Amino acid sequence: MQKIKKGDKVVVLAGRDKGRSGEVIQVMPKEDRALVRGVNVVRRHQKQSAQDAGGIIAKEAPIHLSNLALADPKDGKPTRVGFKIDGDKKVRVAKRSGETIDG
Repeated sequence: MQKIKKGDKVVVLAGRDKGRSGEVIQVMPKEDRALVRGVNVVRRHQKQSAQDAGGIIAKEAPIHLSNLALADPKDGKPTRVGFKIDGDKKVRVAKRSGETIDG
């Protein structure tokens, strides 16, 4: 089971976007990276194609999972993630508040 999943609210711990938060769009477990909406935005030169117009576009670049922490469901501050067996299901638990993370 992964600690950070698609749809989670995360806080950036390091880098130029330190302290900012956003929603995880995509997780790339093989590269240990994730795309976070509105975080680590880079500008790229896009060549014109049949579907897209050319020009300079802004898009999210992947950020390493070690630089992300899950936002606590109670107060939104960064927290570590633990696991607990709840009946017959394995659930994620916020270490900061002890609340289960829906998912």
